[in-house]
Amino acid sequence: MKLARDGYPLIAFTGFMLIGSLFFAPPVAGFLAPVLGLVIWFFRDPERIPEGEGFLSPADGRIVEIEHAELPFTGKAWKIGIFMNPLSVHVNRFPCAGTVERLEYVPGKKWMAFAPKASEVNERMLVGISTEYGPVLLVQIAGFLARRIVCRLRKGDRLERGQRYGMIKMGSKVDVYLPAAARLSVAKGQQVFAGRTVLGGAPCDE
Repeated sequence: MKLARDGYPLIAFTGFMLIGSLFFAPPVAGFLAPVLGLVIWFFRDPERIPEGEGFLSPADGRIVEIEHAELPFTGKAWKIGIFMNPLSVHVNRFPCAGTVERLEYVPGKKWMAFAPKASEVNERMLVGISTEYGPVLLVQIAGFLARRIVCRLRKGDRLERGQRYGMIKMGSKVDVYLPAAARLSVAKGQQVFAGRTVLGGAPCDE
């Protein structure tokens, strides 16, 4: 099973503690064994094959918002909010090929990530992408349990459709703002998967 590289230190530490406990405190090993299993499960990073053409979901989880929005970076856009529970795959991916044009970290609160106000008040990382279809914005939002937003991007980076760019540790949310002309093919309440589920067709597909 492929694992997210951001989990290597914690997996190694938990494994070291488990091995040590086998020699010095066997009862503790009975507790650490399932903990190591959970840590490995949390940092799983499966390969994904897109289900078709169009904008891919940037995150695993359940769609909790679909609405019209207008932001300075994107102009009029579709906002799709995806809630990631603690058992979701937490690796985030690019919805389409593009170049990183904007990076902005915003400190904030730790409201439950599925709440609409989390998009405005929670700690978050904004990634603005220049694409052939127009500007696209990704927002990684830390939730109540989230302890760290990981974003490995720099301005000017060029990523391909479905390529990994970071993750959010523990329960969290990712908002994606797509061009207003995109033809959405998902619905509120639907379960989606990063790099596999198509959120909608690109404007040029019409």
